[in-house]
Amino acid sequence: MATTPETAEPTADSAAARRPAAVRKVTRHRGEGQWGMGHYTPLNANEQFKKDDDGLNVRTRIETIYSQRGFDSIDPADLRGRMRWWGLYTQRKEGIDGGKTAILEPHELDAEYFMLRVRIDGGRLTVAQLRAIAEVSEEYGRNTADLTDRQNVQYHWIRIEDVPAIWQKLEAVGLSTTEACGDTPRVILGSPVAGIAEDEIIDGTPAIDEIQRRFIGNKDFSNLPRKFKSAVSGSPLLDVAHEINDIAFVGVVHPEHGPGFDLWVGGGLSTNPKLGVRLGAWVPLDEVADVYGGVIGIFRDYGYRRLRNRARLKFLVADWGTEKFRQVLEDEYLKYRLIDGPAPQEPSGRWRDHVGVHRQKDGRYYVGFAPRVGRVDGRLLGQIADLAEAHGSDRLRTTAEQKMLVLDIAEERVESLVAGLEALDLRVTPSPFRRGTMACTGIEYCKLAIVETKERGRTLIDELEKRLPDFAEPLTININGCPNACARIQVADIGLKGQLVTDEQGNQVEGYQVHLGGALGLEAGFGRKVRGLKVTKDGLPDYVERVLTRYREDRTEGERFAQWAARASEEQLS
Repeated sequence: MATTPETAEPTADSAAARRPAAVRKVTRHRGEGQWGMGHYTPLNANEQFKKDDDGLNVRTRIETIYSQRGFDSIDPADLRGRMRWWGLYTQRKEGIDGGKTAILEPHELDAEYFMLRVRIDGGRLTVAQLRAIAEVSEEYGRNTADLTDRQNVQYHWIRIEDVPAIWQKLEAVGLSTTEACGDTPRVILGSPVAGIAEDEIIDGTPAIDEIQRRFIGNKDFSNLPRKFKSAVSGSPLLDVAHEINDIAFVGVVHPEHGPGFDLWVGGGLSTNPKLGVRLGAWVPLDEVADVYGGVIGIFRDYGYRRLRNRARLKFLVADWGTEKFRQVLEDEYLKYRLIDGPAPQEPSGRWRDHVGVHRQKDGRYYVGFAPRVGRVDGRLLGQIADLAEAHGSDRLRTTAEQKMLVLDIAEERVESLVAGLEALDLRVTPSPFRRGTMACTGIEYCKLAIVETKERGRTLIDELEKRLPDFAEPLTININGCPNACARIQVADIGLKGQLVTDEQGNQVEGYQVHLGGALGLEAGFGRKVRGLKVTKDGLPDYVERVLTRYREDRTEGERFAQWAARASEEQLS
């Protein structure tokens, strides 16, 4: 490999070489920790524990040691590191308020219980799989289960002693927690109506299956600089939030080659949000897994490992630019040229969650429904499985919007299924507030959170439905318990970032910084922050009611909330 200014050693006639021996100091600059530049030395604790032992190897210790000897036997590097490779995060200890989140040491925040994440690639579930998820929740997770915006299911209150039995039950029906967390290739988002929608451009299911077969649980890709998020969808609704994934394949029709995928890279939110960018390349279905392998290979080899807060692919893409990134992908990894291709069309609808009753291309129907902010439980999931089976379906789907679908319903059985779902408070025709409000885990279980989110979202929905019963515009309200944006606050119409704020009496209370006018799909961009605009938890319903009332009074015909928020005065938004 040719030397660079970062990797070259001093030469004999360099200034360093001419120094007296007593003062000469020869060092090797380790750059950003890029393996492809020859920088293999671990630069932080995370890189060290990954070098010491692959995260996938921890499963054996969980099964043979930790589940037998209990929580106190777990090695700290496994507890707060490698166990994530199998979907396990320590849960927040009860009773610790948000003011202590950034003050206490990790071990002081740990409860002796875990969150366990089940990966559901493409959001695809059978009735048997959903029943298994429900049974694990009831038997081992105190009936907890949340639908995430990554199409996964998350449990809480999981004991290390029960993990092997949980794996056995899930894996018996084809489910897995492999690399559901950690510096790994995470769950592959897919259109929940892949293969069945009447308006589908292309079915990405075979590509998701091939990616999963080749890369998930593969030790060649189990030590990445950080997490790697991906999405594949051929839906004209653009239903997998492709703009905020590390890699995304978006259905398009090439004028010469027909249906395929437009390639996007480098999206991500958190504290330094960046929208993904197009590489201008059209990828046929049978090459998607190869291109995925090339991009994840670039991330593994050239991603920044020195600082955790710069270890996402989005920083490399921003530094390299699209032209260099595509060139490296083609020259070093694919060994062939990609075909230039068109950009995706604007989304064909304002809602991208598939809620409601929709005809499939085979003449049957799928029914999408909305829980409240993704919060469900084991008993409810079991009831959903029973309803689906009773109405002739063996296929369900989770969505990237914390919703669920039942597929393959005969026309004459749709009305009965809808009635059964509504009886469980699972709305098929929800209000915009029920449909558009999303919340992360929050302080109830998350060690990073500062404020509560799930219950706040549930009560906000109820309040807004009472106060604004005739509000009918599509609207997203995303509630996050900390700055890390798991609930996508920057790309919501109303994004709420949890923090401690001062109320009118001068007391420090839970509250939110407000972001306004973010969007994905149509005019994708980040929300606007108004200087000093923060609301307390108790003042949240009043604030949202006030700003939505002003929007309705001032908007022009057809003007979306995000468009109005971009032009409104700070006074109107306060």
